[in-house]
Amino acid sequence: MKKQLFLFILLLAISLTTMAQRFAYVDTEYILDNIPEYKAAEREVEELSIQWQSEIENKFAEVDRLYRQYQAEAPLLPDDMKRQKEEEIIQKERAAKELQMQRFGQEGDLFAKRQELIQPIQDRVFQAVEEIASRGNYAVIFDKAGGAAMIYTDIRYDLSDDVLQRMGYRN
Repeated sequence: MKKQLFLFILLLAISLTTMAQRFAYVDTEYILDNIPEYKAAEREVEELSIQWQSEIENKFAEVDRLYRQYQAEAPLLPDDMKRQKEEEIIQKERAAKELQMQRFGQEGDLFAKRQELIQPIQDRVFQAVEEIASRGNYAVIFDKAGGAAMIYTDIRYDLSDDVLQRMGYRN
């Protein structure tokens, strides 16, 4: 009997605790779309990406041109000249691949630039969400931009505009 009473009290306490918790959501995609600095940073990163991609494509085009030229001349070249041309092509291809990794690799220039320009803005958004959550006693704030995790949302609990306002932006 004592076990049942204890279990009942425990379940009652848990249910009261969970009912008292507040939940809300924000749409970080919407928030970031309404921050001009974020759009400018995204444009800058995209422009750099296009510029660097073009640079890399030109390097690979040069390798391709040298290879086609080598294939046409190979039957007429002595062995030492063939090896020299092959080595030149290999070196240029290796340099192009290294540049590609330097620009677009996991820790490459594009990643670093994105971190430099976009991460501070995302950190400010997160800080504003944290402040709103603590001020409003929210237990959990979901990110609607996260995808299929949320099937239904009530607009009353959308704090996206509050985050923008907290950061000094108006929609």
